[in-house]
Amino acid sequence: MTGSTFSRATSLLNKLSSMSELKQLQAIITKSGLHSHIPLTTKLIFFSALSPFGNLSHAYSLFQHSSILIHNPFISNTMIRAFSHSCFPLQALLIYNQMLINNVVSDSYTCNFVLKACSRAYKLIQESGSCDDDDDNLVVVYNKGTEIHCRVIKIGFQNDPSVQNSLLYFYSQCGLVSVARYLFDQIKDTSLVSWNIMISAYDRVDDYELADHLLELMPCKTVISWNTLIARYIRLGDVQAARRVFGCMPERNAVSWNSMIAGCVSVRDYAGALELFSEMQNAGVKPTEVTLISILGACAETGALEIGHKIYESLKVCEHKIESYLGNALVNMYCKCGNLSLAWEIFNGMKMKTVSCWNAMVIGLAVHGYCEEVFQLFTEMEESLGGSIRPDRVTFIGVLVACSHKGLVDKARWYFDHMVKRYKIVPDSKHYGCMVDLLTRRGLLEEAYQIIMTAPFQNSVVLWRTLLGACRTQSNTELAEISFKQLAKLKQLIDGDYVLLSNIYAEAGRWDEVERLRSEMDYLHVPRQAGYSQINMKESDRLS
Repeated sequence: MTGSTFSRATSLLNKLSSMSELKQLQAIITKSGLHSHIPLTTKLIFFSALSPFGNLSHAYSLFQHSSILIHNPFISNTMIRAFSHSCFPLQALLIYNQMLINNVVSDSYTCNFVLKACSRAYKLIQESGSCDDDDDNLVVVYNKGTEIHCRVIKIGFQNDPSVQNSLLYFYSQCGLVSVARYLFDQIKDTSLVSWNIMISAYDRVDDYELADHLLELMPCKTVISWNTLIARYIRLGDVQAARRVFGCMPERNAVSWNSMIAGCVSVRDYAGALELFSEMQNAGVKPTEVTLISILGACAETGALEIGHKIYESLKVCEHKIESYLGNALVNMYCKCGNLSLAWEIFNGMKMKTVSCWNAMVIGLAVHGYCEEVFQLFTEMEESLGGSIRPDRVTFIGVLVACSHKGLVDKARWYFDHMVKRYKIVPDSKHYGCMVDLLTRRGLLEEAYQIIMTAPFQNSVVLWRTLLGACRTQSNTELAEISFKQLAKLKQLIDGDYVLLSNIYAEAGRWDEVERLRSEMDYLHVPRQAGYSQINMKESDRLS
């Protein structure tokens, strides 16, 4: 416990650049008996929680294992801040609740960070839409936000600019734009941030008239204002309009590029996204984590494994933390590009996994036929973190796909019932599609038919077409006619449906019906799509 060790540790803490360095230093601190020294542990947690090269799971572990740190306002604020920017914003609310229970003093930073956590949690719950409990969770988060608002007034932080902006954003995120506007009008010295939040709030509820009115009244337009316009057009799916705004911007920042790249990905213009990424790098703008997430999504959809792998290698070289959305994007990219070993490497290296990360791995394994690994992973998912990660509808699609790959009818039935009974998830057309596909593959056409008939929706073209296709394999003329009539009723008949039923009739020796169908196709002018093949060719491969 020498003074020289303390001085050395303090010096090294100020120069940390990776988690491996931090862990070595943490070992020195512990060995020297300085682990209870608050300033040193504080710096360890701060780096782990907030540095791009840190590890939030490690920070939380340090935080939890010290009763002294839990009662420290600065450390509590650091953890709330870190979780408010992560995939686990609800954890920030739990830490805040613990602060109140332990009578830890809250300041304006606490209120600011926890309000941001509420906004993020509300948005994530809305986007997930995975179970019937979501409405209750939204109410809980909203109530927590309004509770914090009351505490802000009680403590006297209502005039703090950062807290004001966090309140504006929280209410606008919850769809209460009128409340946000009331608070906006109460601000004496309205900052440009406040103006931009309010304009975005009106954009979010499609009130473009008031959004444009505020934009005109805004004393000074910043790059954020232009980014808001880009975001509007992207949300409307008008990427060309967004490009025009992007092209005439007096200045651009990383957010401008990110919005355009994400916009291209949203309309499946993956080549455009990759081209913009290249332009961004040529312009000397450093890509952010948001940039990389969008680009990895484009790589996943186009099979651009080389670009995605370069991103991963560069992250490893600089020891950038791979957690949260970035980790999910990498797992998804490698799974879709067929490199499951690297997907596993990243998945196992992530200490804090969201349900979307589990889903990416489950579906990746299922699509590539690793069925037993899917079932094992599903079991681990249910047991992880004491059940805090709940499988959602996407998880069960992956599991049912695995069952279909291997023809496990009984197992699929069990998982389907498990989804409904334990997790209260209402099956959608994709779940029914997996079941119908599996049953028809196994020749259980009658059961497949009964599932379609008992489904809450019988207007699924995919389900009836799947059954029709299976009828040829099983030579079931009766169900084929029923499926064909249902498709006709839905006005979704295509040339392939006529050909399928015609072939079924031909195999049954019902040539009159074959002739009738072909005449009907000619009479109704059913377009016949010619078959084709598609290959990639280099310029040198082309025929002269």
